Amino acid sequence: MQSYKLVLVLKSPLSDTDRKKFFENLKDWLKDLKIIKEDDWGQKPLSYSIKKEVNGLYVEVSFEGEVNIPSDFEKKLRTSDNVLRHLLLKN
Repeated sequence: MQSYKLVLVLKSPLSDTDRKKFFENLKDWLKDLKIIKEDDWGQKPLSYSIKKEVNGLYVEVSFEGEVNIPSDFEKKLRTSDNVLRHLLLKN
């Protein structure tokens, strides 16, 4: 069984409905992988501005499954308007 950690830096003025919609999309992108934990680290200032944002909303997501991550998963994260940065780690 493979386990993964994903750390996301999201745009800080993200509304609750947009955030819920993003995480629904995230679950759809991961399909057969089970999300174990979502840990909200809160809003923090960025060291430098990213896409004209000076604050970011940090979220850690842990998930696992018998299958690998879909090959286009990171591309979807990069092209998402709400994601400023991401880090995907395989445990």
